[in-house]
Parts: sequence; structure tokens; C-alpha cells
Amino acid sequence: MTKRLVQIIAATVFLSTTALASVTPPPKVPAAPAPQAVAEAPIPTANPIALSTNNQPTIIPTAPNLNSSGYVLMDADTGMIIAHKNMHQEMQPASLTKLMTLYLTFNALRNGQIHLTDEVRVSKKAWQTGGSRMFIKEGSLVTVQNLIDGIIVASGNDACVALSQYVGGNESTFVDMMNAAAAQLGMKNTHYVDSTGLPQPEHHSTPYDMALLTRAIIENFPQYYPLFKQGWITYNGIKQPNRNRLLWRDPSVDGLKTGHTNEAGYCLISSALRKGMRLISVVMGAPTDAKRASDSEALLNWGFRFYSTHKLFDANKTLANPRVWSGETKTVAIGLASPLYVTIQHGIYSHLTPQVSINAKLNAPIKKGQTVGTLNIVLNNVVIASAPLVALENDLKGGIFSRVWDYVAMHI
Repeated sequence: MTKRLVQIIAATVFLSTTALASVTPPPKVPAAPAPQAVAEAPIPTANPIALSTNNQPTIIPTAPNLNSSGYVLMDADTGMIIAHKNMHQEMQPASLTKLMTLYLTFNALRNGQIHLTDEVRVSKKAWQTGGSRMFIKEGSLVTVQNLIDGIIVASGNDACVALSQYVGGNESTFVDMMNAAAAQLGMKNTHYVDSTGLPQPEHHSTPYDMALLTRAIIENFPQYYPLFKQGWITYNGIKQPNRNRLLWRDPSVDGLKTGHTNEAGYCLISSALRKGMRLISVVMGAPTDAKRASDSEALLNWGFRFYSTHKLFDANKTLANPRVWSGETKTVAIGLASPLYVTIQHGIYSHLTPQVSINAKLNAPIKKGQTVGTLNIVLNNVVIASAPLVALENDLKGGIFSRVWDYVAMHI
């Protein structure tokens, strides 16, 4: 949180809320879309803005030209799309599908429905599943932890089926859960048919939807996310490496998943953390294994080179104390319910300006958490981030004399 921005907010709130009711309140600035876009809302996308610093123009080159079917580069904190190509085009996701299988598994672990030490009996269907495997045997008992590792590192289809049957009862029910979770996350162009990503005509997703899912895993399951950085797995006497080449060449990359079928081409979802900024890269339909890695590396390097993420305000911190009428106290502390981040080009942070719109007149009772206005962050006359301002405390109705005094003051 910067002192300059807080001072601007406090001054704006003071001027807009201490005047009498007869004074016209400041116009309300339209709210910008929230970082986690839903189907009906515009998707926050970074647009290079030409600004000059010390008479030197800030030059932001276009994103790398990649020979992949589609890609997305997303900031994990803000949900901002920094670069994209065909991000809403439906494509076969191949083994990127397994991230949803893992998402539901992590959710079941968090809810206490299953445990990492649980032993799962391997069914004939799981054992017979073709494609990439971790080589579990029919009838054997395998822990949930080992199955998770087998999915992440070896991309085991056999492990996916075994885990889907354990979590959902059978794979068919689990697939229903996958589609329900996709709908909850706003993955409106995704439909699952199986837990593995083996080719099916109605099995599809998009680069943007895959980025949404990846962001949800990073945000909701920080305790399990480090598993995606594993380099090797040894099971049943067979040692297999993680196919994500970036894990071996870039120490800032710590996940997530590869995928490949003839129909899908070569796919890679990767994420990297550098100097407190986390980016998510989704590349789908690359022509080769080497290209999916180099394309992902190019996207990440470009994003980190030319963009930065700033945490402007913390949650539950007082930003201002606007006037409240007819309350027990004369003012109420207001702030944000969640931290506010922005993703912007390097070198233009000082050009950010907060714009505050407070409800025309705040009357008690005010409840903690009640929305009392809007905070917009403006850059070059464009709203780039927005969040509701909420009351951080209760302010009940005052006594009769206090209410009468405020009534008179408002109507003088």
C-alpha cells in the first residue's frame, strides 16, 4: 500500500462526504471488471499505453509470435491477460485435463473426504487404460499421494482413472464433478468426457479456461502446489522424469503440466515466480515438444521483462473515515474486503490515480462489510482495476438527540 494513494483517497473521501446533503456528490465512476472474469463480464486484458518517462517513451513490443494453435499469458494475482492468441477457441486439451482431476482431488483432501495416506485398490479399468502410465497393477493398493505424484510427474492415465474412481465412486460420476467444477470456475468453453484427456470428440477446452483452472489451483491449494515441481517419480521399479522441460532449465518455474496427443498437438501449462510476481503460461497445439517449451519460455520472459504486478492496498485496512449521519459515531472506517493488485507496464506506476465514489449520504445503521462506495484505479483516463469500498466496522443508530442534531445539520 502506498502512502500517496492512501492520502489521495482520504482527501477525496473527506471532500465528498463532509459537505451537507444539498451539495451534489461526485459522479460515480463505472466499475472495471473484477480480475476473476465470469461469463457475462469482460475479461481484463492488458493494453499497452504509450507514456513517457523523463522524455523517453516507454516501448512495449508485441508479444512473441508463436506457432501454436493458441496461448494465454495471465498474471496469477490479478487475473490480467497480458498476451493471448485464440484464447477462446475450443481445442483438445490432452493431459492438461489432468489438472481438473487434481483440482477435485485437492478439494476432497481439503474437505477431509479423502487423505494422502488412503490406499486405493487399482481396478481392471485403471490398469488397462492406455497412453502414458505410472504402471500400477490391477488389484494392488496405491496411496493417494503416490497416485497424485504419478499424475503430475508421469502423467499416468492409469493413476487418473484410479483416483477418479476413488474420489467420485466411478469415473462417470467424477466426470460430472469435473464439468460442475468447470462451470463454477467460469470455464464456459470447457467440456470433459474423461479424467485423462484421451481424445474424445466432445472433450475440449480453451487456453483461457485452462489459465482460469491453473489460477484456481495456485490460489486455493497452496499446500499442494509445490508437488508440481517434482522432477522424478519411481514406482514399480520404473523411474520416470517430469516432461516439463522448463523445470530443468529455469529455477523460477515450479509447474505445472504437459500434454500431448496427435489431435491436440503438444501442450504445456507453466507457471513461474520472479521477484514476487507470478505468471501463468498456457500453450496449446505446439508442433513439437521442444517448441511448447521454448514458446512457454518466450512468453514468460516477455511478460516478466515488460510488466509488473503491484499490490496497492491490503484487505481490512482503513483507507478513509467518511461522515455517517444519525449514527452512534460521526464517522466509519472504510477499506477493501480483499487485497487490490494491478498488473501494468514497467515504468508507469507513478501515473496511477485512485478515484473514489462514496454513496451520496451514509446513514446509520452501517453494517460491517456493507458496500459504501467504489474505488477505481485509473491509468491514462482508463479504469484498469476496481473494488468495492466496504465498512470495516458497525455504526448503529445514535440516540434521539444525535439523530435530531444531524437532521438539522443536513437541512440547514
